[in-house]
Amino acid sequence: MSVSAGRDEGQIALESRTYYAPVEKEKKYSFYRFVKRTLDIAGAAVGLIVLSPVLLVISILIKLDDYKGAVLFHQIRVGINGREFKMYKFRSMVRDAEQLLDRLKDQNEIEGAMFKMKNDPRVTRIGRFIRKTSIDELPQLVNVLKGEMSLVGPRPALPKEVAEYSSYHKQRLLVTPGCTGLWQVSGRSSLSFEEMIELDLKYIQKRSIFFDLWIILRTVRVLFGSKDAC
Repeated sequence: MSVSAGRDEGQIALESRTYYAPVEKEKKYSFYRFVKRTLDIAGAAVGLIVLSPVLLVISILIKLDDYKGAVLFHQIRVGINGREFKMYKFRSMVRDAEQLLDRLKDQNEIEGAMFKMKNDPRVTRIGRFIRKTSIDELPQLVNVLKGEMSLVGPRPALPKEVAEYSSYHKQRLLVTPGCTGLWQVSGRSSLSFEEMIELDLKYIQKRSIFFDLWIILRTVRVLFGSKDAC
């Protein structure tokens, strides 16, 4: 399935059939997108201001761990309707992490178009901490302000991952990717690629302001070490 640039988020293709939302639902999604974008801007702005001391401390620690390396890391990701953008993160890996990836591909611990390795040797000392607490994701609030990401949505994929997607998998590109989502709060460490896809499509079908707020609250619960933490 090709994802056209002008396709509406309210059109959700299912694996065995195409689902076209009725007019009433289209109106609801128009209002939902407006409220969602308003909350994204407010949430990202407040988050960057309130968390600025944390951002500064983490930046210093990354420099102390490797003074030659950059504090921020950016990577090309695929957003809504297949549009690519630069996603920002705190650098949690060694400087030549991308070059080392080819040597580790045979140790991939997840099936499908993703790479995951529990004890990735490329991760730095401070990187282990900021990854465990998801602090490395905080710079993505800038992406939210720019409209490239939302606070809640499917995980933004790498172009090389999308290149391996089937038509069914590409349905997750119908909405703006998010900093957190249903997959992230549903045991991401133990889920397969196909299970991630199913959760993303479930979110697309059920998305609403209340569902987004529920996912955000669940994310906070996970970050503070509840029994459901991933």
